[in-house]
Amino acid sequence: MAPLDYVLDETDRRIVNALQGGFPVCARPFEVAAGALGLTESELILRIERLLAARALTRFGPLYNADRMGGANVLAAMSVPEHDFDRVAAFVNAQPEIAHNYRREHDLNMWFVAAAETPEKVESTFQYLESISGYHIFRFPKQREFFVELKLTL
Repeated sequence: MAPLDYVLDETDRRIVNALQGGFPVCARPFEVAAGALGLTESELILRIERLLAARALTRFGPLYNADRMGGANVLAAMSVPEHDFDRVAAFVNAQPEIAHNYRREHDLNMWFVAAAETPEKVESTFQYLESISGYHIFRFPKQREFFVELKLTL
């Protein structure tokens, strides 16, 4: 099922809206989260799996601030010809160090963030991506941090 074919129902919307701001840290986090939504644990897990399979959600999991844990994260961009975009995007997205990837209408049309335990690991990931893709990666290391709590309400 393609993303545009999937229609979120009211329960899906409540799940997405509720889980953007945190997830319980306990022995049975899905059970606790489900209870707050008036669902069973298995129903919540099934719905999240369905949202992921339909690509209505592209990922479900925590976002870590690698810098604060002694690691590094770097914003990066590439200029990828349209005919090769899907191949390169799939390859970039397959790397565990890549947090997210976005298409932009610009000469630098692929933007992504790499995060790893060390700055050297981020750099080696970029070098690997360049060697396989054949395209240069422009690196934009963080100079200052701004906190913007983005939550999408559906």
